[in-house]
Amino acid sequence: MANTMSIVGDAPGPRLPQGTRVDVRNRFVGSWARGFEVDEPVEGGYRIRRMSDGSVLPTVIGDEEIRPERRKQGLWWH
Repeated sequence: MANTMSIVGDAPGPRLPQGTRVDVRNRFVGSWARGFEVDEPVEGGYRIRRMSDGSVLPTVIGDEEIRPERRKQGLWWH
């Protein structure tokens, strides 16, 4: 019998390198939070660092829960 279990973050595509600024999806409300960067790509996703205080989040974040940082264009506060 074949193993059909999927590992979070095994989606095809290029891995984000260390230091890439990313947005992280809030697991409770589904919105995107800014101010993070890739600390380390690991099996099953990424270790993510919060830029405000340098803390590494305690869990591995899957590929579907992060995206490259999106900056809004043309607004004075961005």
